[in-house]
Amino acid sequence: MNDSYLYIIVALLPLTAGLLVTQVNPYHALILRGVLGAVAALVDAVLGAADVALTEALMGTMLSVALYAIAVRSSLVLRLGVIENQDSSFQTLIDDFRNIFSKHYMRLEIVPYNSHQSLQNALKEKEVHATCAPMEASEEFAETYQTEIRVQRIYNIIESEISSHNTVLNYVDVLDLEEKHS
Repeated sequence: MNDSYLYIIVALLPLTAGLLVTQVNPYHALILRGVLGAVAALVDAVLGAADVALTEALMGTMLSVALYAIAVRSSLVLRLGVIENQDSSFQTLIDDFRNIFSKHYMRLEIVPYNSHQSLQNALKEKEVHATCAPMEASEEFAETYQTEIRVQRIYNIIESEISSHNTVLNYVDVLDLEEKHS
């Protein structure tokens, strides 16, 4: 009996696993995780372990991919608190943020607030990851925005990739912010 097809199927396991761990795009990794589970189920079925193949197909392929999809989708959102009713220069800054985050497979969710105080409270209470508001009125800072970010990794990404010059970036440690307002 010629079992060469079995060797090919089994060789797909480490190949798929290697591709999975080297993926940068989390959505591609989800697809590869599903393929890995399907290949493992196929190997188990060919080797005569139908119960293990069924379990792998249900748990390793369908359920885990669905749970990973939910986790990836919810973790790749940056909530940006802003003051309501901003002008067109603000929209240019927001477009710049969207471009930066799309490169990192993240989406930007704008959360409007009606005052600077509610914006600061949202940052302190961890309702948003960052805030962006107009700086205090002065001639030197006309149409300049203050962007405060409480997540160090997000701050590093924006700092290295921002092309707009009408914002001042600050990293804010939420613990320091709580002590300041206490």
